[in-house]
Amino acid sequence: MTSVQFYHNADDPLALACELIGKAHRGGRRAVVVSPDASLAQRLDRQLWTSEPRGFIPHVMSGSPLARETPVIIGIEGETQWPHTDMLFNLATGLPAACERFRMVIEIVGRGEAELSSARARWVHYKQQQFPLKAFDAERRIAL
Repeated sequence: MTSVQFYHNADDPLALACELIGKAHRGGRRAVVVSPDASLAQRLDRQLWTSEPRGFIPHVMSGSPLARETPVIIGIEGETQWPHTDMLFNLATGLPAACERFRMVIEIVGRGEAELSSARARWVHYKQQQFPLKAFDAERRIAL
């Protein structure tokens, strides 16, 4: 069953995503990252190259021929075909398509009212699906 973790109150959702993706990669996990648009996907791509001074997080965009062999895939909201189903990081405001196929969904929520409102709706959806839910305060680094 899919478990879901919400990281609320993220000052910089992209930086938090890079940190959590790096941690997942070092732990041997495979991840898909869902971006709301191509612009943020490209920013994430660039940031993954520079986020860890001596680390390398192998990643490609979802359309790459290397996607099946690459541990981290970056895609755009609405895509449904992913080469792996271990972890899904959602940076978009909508419910990620086919999220029930993943072992874990990580929701990263900023501080804006629109982000909070859409996160609440996703929380309700996951709860209705009876997915195990956990919440964390991204700024204070504590479970809620």
